[in-house]
Amino acid sequence: MLALSRVVRSRFHTPAAMLARILREADPVITCGVDRLRLEGFSACCSAYARVDLQPEALDGAWLSHGTTNVDFNAEMRAALTTLQEGEKCALTVGREGLELAGVREEKVPLPLRWLKGFVEAQAHQARMQLKYEVDATETRRFLRELRGEKDAYLTSAGKGLRLSQVKSGVAVAGVGRLKVLQDVARHARGMRVYAHDGGACAFSLQMPEARFVLVLSPEVWRGFSGEGQVLEQLVSEASWERVRSSLTWQPVLSLEELSRRAELPPDEVRRALAWLGSRGVVGYDLDLGGWFHRTLPYDYTLVEAMHPRLQAARKLVDRVRREGSDFWVPGTDVEHRIREGRCTCPWFSQHGTERGPCKHILAVELWRDEP
Repeated sequence: MLALSRVVRSRFHTPAAMLARILREADPVITCGVDRLRLEGFSACCSAYARVDLQPEALDGAWLSHGTTNVDFNAEMRAALTTLQEGEKCALTVGREGLELAGVREEKVPLPLRWLKGFVEAQAHQARMQLKYEVDATETRRFLRELRGEKDAYLTSAGKGLRLSQVKSGVAVAGVGRLKVLQDVARHARGMRVYAHDGGACAFSLQMPEARFVLVLSPEVWRGFSGEGQVLEQLVSEASWERVRSSLTWQPVLSLEELSRRAELPPDEVRRALAWLGSRGVVGYDLDLGGWFHRTLPYDYTLVEAMHPRLQAARKLVDRVRREGSDFWVPGTDVEHRIREGRCTCPWFSQHGTERGPCKHILAVELWRDEP
């Protein structure tokens, strides 16, 4: 929990003048499932997402209800956590109105709106990731202990362990200094898993006897998750999300087969619906379990679409989409742009491709296809 608090109080790329306001918004989100607690948060600049999973082995008590709340980990809470000894038991109460731990109570507080977009983008990135490396406890501690510098690097295998290099190979890690927050919990780790996807984001999961600590890094230090566009394709989906949402449970990971049976929908449609719900923050993604989990963030989910100017621009272009055979033509500023096989001729696509989600012209075509 102290390590999570360090992440949400970190500033990897934010103007110093904004720091005081941002630190007031350093609020972990806590989800109670049927057998575990998940605590999530972002760095001040939204470029790093962290989650602590307290496994069933770490908890002994009564589960009276399920749900999600959010509190402020202030100086008093952090001070109380530092007094706990390794192996010592501690009373913990989590409820609708807040959290009490080590004799300190934190009340529920409003979450900053920018976290909504960050939450949904971080889950979309994780759902696209693949396991790249896995190392044992010794190599985990060695790698984290030897971290140097703050710049970008590439992570590759080195015998039984891992090393950082400037050679373009393996997993790209933007802002190596962001990994130093893992040093706080390295001594407890029994191993570490590294995940990544082609878009450039990567994740590090420390495996501990009774918990896990997951750190997800954005593709660039200056690119916060709240500025990405990975969820745009899900935002235009017409999957039967309402039936799936009403079938959600609080299990550690949602079963496609069980949801398919409960919602009376094919598994592929359930999968699309979960992606859509992930784009609204209704579900999160667990890399180690390889699936979605249910949570209820305290937001108006209709705000998500309004926070994506590309999608709003695409809706204005739908009526102007023109089809010629297998090609589509969508107006730009001065010329029409051609969309063929998921590629667009616009300058935005030339610069970013699909790394930051589809351009407004591709989105307009998808919206046009979805119209009855």
